[in-house]
Amino acid sequence: MAYDADLDLVEVAPGADPPVCKIMDFGKFQYEQAKKEREARKQQKTVEIKEIRLRPKTTDHHRSFKVRDARRWLEDGMKVRVRIRFRGREITYPEIGLEALDEIAAELEDVAVIEQRPGMEGRTMLMVLAPKQAR
Repeated sequence: MAYDADLDLVEVAPGADPPVCKIMDFGKFQYEQAKKEREARKQQKTVEIKEIRLRPKTTDHHRSFKVRDARRWLEDGMKVRVRIRFRGREITYPEIGLEALDEIAAELEDVAVIEQRPGMEGRTMLMVLAPKQAR
């Protein structure tokens, strides 16, 4: 029947009992599937992660405008990774970095939730903030 209609016999559901086949134009079917896939990818939302880098000796003024950037990114729906990099003997005082990260989290608590608590990774301390969901 497929040959007479100048179409293809396509197995649609091989796992069914009995297997399901359709008579169709296979090239057109593949094109439609690819088109649906492209459309689905276009609708998909990707979450961007921005990063602010600080040091334990960073001044309050410098930290305040970094936090202002982070606030803007969180309001735009992006995640923010806050990284404090320890150099030299600064690594012996991780509580200074932890205190700075806690202050940043407190400043941004109206627009962000802590997705990853502050933790050490080598010579850096990381915290990830995610935007609060729309109320």
